[in-house]
Amino acid sequence: MRFTDGTWSLAPGVETTPMRTVFRVDREDAAVVLHLVDRLPTGPWQRVEGTSLTLRISAPQAGTVRLTAVHHAGQPDPGGLPWELVPTPAVTVTCVPLSSVVAVGDLEVEVIHGPPLRIIIRGGGAELTRIDAEDLLVVRAQGQPWVMARLALAPGETIYGLGERFSPLVRNGQSVSIWNEDAGTGSDHAYKNIPFYLSSAGYGLLANHPQRVEFAVGSERVGVTQVAVPGERLDLVLFHGPQPKQVLERYTALLGRPVAPPAWSFGLWLTTSFLTNYDETTVTAGLDQLQQAGIPLSVFHFDCFWMRERQWCDFAWDTTVFPDPVGMIKRYHDRGLKVCVWINPYISQHSPLFAEGARAGHLLMRSTGGVYQRDEWQPGMALLDVSSPAAIAWYCAYLGRLLDQGVDCFKTDFGERIPTEGVVWHNGSDPQAMRNRYAHLYNEAVFRLLESRRGAGEAVVFARSAHAGAQKLPLHWGGDCKATWASMAESLRGGLSFLMSGPAFWSHDIGGFDGEPDPVLYRRWVAFGLLSSHSRLHGATTSRAPWRYGEDSVRILRAFTRLKHRLMPYLLAASQTAVDEGAPMMRAMWLEFPQDPTCRTLDRQYLLGGDLVVAPVFRADGWAEWYLPGPGWRDWFTGALAGGWQRAVLPEDRIPLWVRPGALIPLAANDDRPEVALADGLVLLAPELADGASTSCRAQDAAGNRATFHCQREGSTFIFTADVPFAFPVTIDRAGSITAWADLGQPCRVTERTKRT
Repeated sequence: MRFTDGTWSLAPGVETTPMRTVFRVDREDAAVVLHLVDRLPTGPWQRVEGTSLTLRISAPQAGTVRLTAVHHAGQPDPGGLPWELVPTPAVTVTCVPLSSVVAVGDLEVEVIHGPPLRIIIRGGGAELTRIDAEDLLVVRAQGQPWVMARLALAPGETIYGLGERFSPLVRNGQSVSIWNEDAGTGSDHAYKNIPFYLSSAGYGLLANHPQRVEFAVGSERVGVTQVAVPGERLDLVLFHGPQPKQVLERYTALLGRPVAPPAWSFGLWLTTSFLTNYDETTVTAGLDQLQQAGIPLSVFHFDCFWMRERQWCDFAWDTTVFPDPVGMIKRYHDRGLKVCVWINPYISQHSPLFAEGARAGHLLMRSTGGVYQRDEWQPGMALLDVSSPAAIAWYCAYLGRLLDQGVDCFKTDFGERIPTEGVVWHNGSDPQAMRNRYAHLYNEAVFRLLESRRGAGEAVVFARSAHAGAQKLPLHWGGDCKATWASMAESLRGGLSFLMSGPAFWSHDIGGFDGEPDPVLYRRWVAFGLLSSHSRLHGATTSRAPWRYGEDSVRILRAFTRLKHRLMPYLLAASQTAVDEGAPMMRAMWLEFPQDPTCRTLDRQYLLGGDLVVAPVFRADGWAEWYLPGPGWRDWFTGALAGGWQRAVLPEDRIPLWVRPGALIPLAANDDRPEVALADGLVLLAPELADGASTSCRAQDAAGNRATFHCQREGSTFIFTADVPFAFPVTIDRAGSITAWADLGQPCRVTERTKRT
């Protein structure tokens, strides 16, 4: 939404009232409350009339400040986002006649009372951003109240995040509505909107609102990031870094850390796609074909038509094609597979659950009476009322029956396009606030059910919609992309943006969902997909089984699936880093190298964990272009060393995959399954090191066992040590030499003269 028409004019139907001075200051134990007005005290009437905002500044945790501005305090508050309980840090409040300062550690907010009013935010003594004179405003637009703040952008400052966005990674020049939509991956709409951004100036900002938030990042006013929220209050939480990963660490400490999904979820997923002509016989035939081709499969997913058409969701197998679902699931479990089924929170009028849910009040109601329904997606479709604990329990009881049958996890599709007019929620929630909040409540209900039934560490959903806090409910996929080169690239951009907004785990439809990929695109997408945190083959009108795209596709899918399995000790350690620190598994280059100007705009490559650069190939002719910060990066496939910009034509079984200088990479000794065990052995892929240099790595297995390995060079000798004694074989692969190391944690010495054995 636009509020202005150029520099001097307002958009039609818009009125703004900027705050100009502070007329009263109230001190609290760990906060300050400032009463702001729009008028200068030049006469008696100016001391009586006008518009005011009450601004409260506090610190919910270390390195974090909160600014809450309220216009009309008596109006309903839709509530903020769910926060974790964090001990209140030591907060210093200093008030003098002309300014007030709230400080928590090295982060401080100084309010210059004015006139003119100014708010300056500093971290480590350096200015992070500021709200200049007349940039904190009460707005009336099209008859609706808003509160707005404009935060200054320094020259060269770049902004990232705001959830899943398919446009270029840098948000500067873009306007973003935080408003969940079901709109594919090719527009400015998104399934996953998160009102949080990262700034290269060394901070992150959360708009603590579930309802629509309008961000204009250097677009409506090029020198500011404009944040506007409908209603009578604006609640902003600012997190200091100064490094972007430190910002994410603080953000996820407050909003909740990512939860690690089970190891099996990192393996290959294959789905029935959006097809109708399949049954157990055809599914089993496909599984047999994968096995014969030597392609390990971890999860088989039944998409929509496991239920009867037009009766979604009734959570009942279509017994005309699946007469023995319990036996079928057991047979798939016996093959070592996990089973996932598709669900959504919508109930068709033709589902037996519709009448049951309507009678019990479990469905969203119209404000005029009766169940809210629309003919969209399903006939006479109703929505589960996720604000009702009884409705959640009813819905989850049906999912529990599927778990009793042996289902392991759910694809929680949809949850967007929630109505905001003419409806009433069970708990009286503001319909505007429920639009985005719905996604979180829906996915949370299913995830908590899985946690309670499958145990901690075994719960995983495959979700499309999301809002703030989504990192606590892994995992998410990128939605309905097209089977085109452009859509593969936009999917990556959307994923990297989403992963800079708090979540840590992400997937996408390998080969594209909508349309038919040509074989070259399919194979390039396979390499990208198996070097993502999670990997799923899924399409709309056709299966994404590899043999449909030629024998080369079978070979390449096999190679990259097994490569991912070998990387599992490294990937599981990266997963644990996400849990401990909030750093995503797939990282935009800027997130890891914020001081390198070249990395600021890179959105066609990423780091998988902290030590592997992946650059998917986005051209049919095989040309690839990528950037390596600094010298000494090692090509995974050839061992060649390089740095800086690179460009090459690569065969279809290759992808730019580079190892960070000095990185020690732990690999599994076998490549059959993602559920690796340290007891089965490790291979340490050792780096080139200068004399006296050292490095280390963490390895983790599916059971959560961990070990840290260190490598130090002394002359021509490389000394390897471990932090714990171990009784499993470790093989060191260094510069073409392999040496067995299985002496229970005692130091292992490898010289440059060691021969391959």
